Amino acid sequence: MRKLMLYAVAATMLLGLVSLGPSASADDRVCRGTIGKRTVDNVKVPKGARCTLKGTRVEGNIIVNRGGFLEAIGVRVDGNVQAQKAKNVIVRAKSFVNGDVQLERGRKGRVVGSRVEGNIQYDDQRGRLKVVKVVVGGDVQAFQNTGGVVIRGNRIDGNLQCKANKPAPRGGNNQVSGNKEDQCKRL
Repeated sequence: MRKLMLYAVAATMLLGLVSLGPSASADDRVCRGTIGKRTVDNVKVPKGARCTLKGTRVEGNIIVNRGGFLEAIGVRVDGNVQAQKAKNVIVRAKSFVNGDVQLERGRKGRVVGSRVEGNIQYDDQRGRLKVVKVVVGGDVQAFQNTGGVVIRGNRIDGNLQCKANKPAPRGGNNQVSGNKEDQCKRL
């Protein structure tokens, strides 16, 4: 009888834990305004919001939603910076991104004077884009952008790939370990 009662208590406790399910971390941050020198898990910029990160350590990813604006100044991001249909994404001033910077179907973006261990991808953006004085561990890719792309003074360990941009990307003085392809062949 005693064993049966212990099994019942253990089963009830286990069932209680399972029903709680996963919970959100208290350090996940929705950013409207400025976050300074502190450590957070993930940063999410809501639709149409403006977010400035100054010296912030992000242990996860930064996600910028439709119409959002992000300025990351001297930040360290252990994951990725990702934006879809964002108004503007700026990563600058000796920032470090351990993953990728991926901007899709938005407006403006620039990565300047920083280090990105993964790839930088600009895809189907409508405004001005820049990759200037950046150390990139992977590829730099610019596809189907219509606002003008400047790629200048970078060290790229992977490939530099540009296709279907109007106008064609401008720049030069890029050290590329892989291949310079298509519209970026002369950069």
